[in-house]
Amino acid sequence: MLKPVVFAGPSVHGLAGDLFDDLDVFPPAARGDILRAVGQGRRVIGLIDGYFNSTPSVWHKEILFALQEGCRVYGAASMGALRAAECFPFGMVGIGAIFADYQAGRRQSDADVAVSHAPAELGYCPLTLALVDAEATLSAALKGGFIAESAHDALLNAATGLHFSTRTWVRVLSETGLSEAESAHFLKCLPEFEQSLKRQDAQKLLTNLKENIEIETHDGQDSWKIQNTLFLKSLEKEVLGR
Repeated sequence: MLKPVVFAGPSVHGLAGDLFDDLDVFPPAARGDILRAVGQGRRVIGLIDGYFNSTPSVWHKEILFALQEGCRVYGAASMGALRAAECFPFGMVGIGAIFADYQAGRRQSDADVAVSHAPAELGYCPLTLALVDAEATLSAALKGGFIAESAHDALLNAATGLHFSTRTWVRVLSETGLSEAESAHFLKCLPEFEQSLKRQDAQKLLTNLKENIEIETHDGQDSWKIQNTLFLKSLEKEVLGR
């Protein structure tokens, strides 16, 4: 039987290598990659990161196709959390806090998890800061007494107002009007309280795939049937040659 496959990139940068043992790790998913994995005979699929903007994103119908074929499909952290929240009623399994927020409607914007990142040759290293991670970091800084509530609010407002492609801590600090001393103190202490919800949720998904942990999920497979539209047929022909 083939190993579980996971599509990942910037969300897993920096995680310990042994988390990937016994898994086949592919680059962030694009349109057709989930369908291709099913065609290869994969029965367990993890979706963490996915392309968007200049590259067509993973289709929901690819995921529905996989579920109807009897595959177990998991999502977390980034594109995986988004698709899991959207496909949860059909049997996709969502893992982690970010998925839970999207699924419950507490979070709605796709941009909250988006980042710019380096290419594969540099390990998909994140080049910008996801809003979900900025929020978690600022909350930890406030609770730890590293920043005052006023500074927390100013930093959060600045982070929220920036486009994902330009959001870095240096840029956030420059938008707040904090003093040079306050900004320097924040950056100096940052390693002590910095949080990454995306990395944490990605780690949970990897652990699940490695240990084959059973997660209770909504099983809607008996109540729906995928509509094999012309678009899906076209993608099947393109990816699977049929």
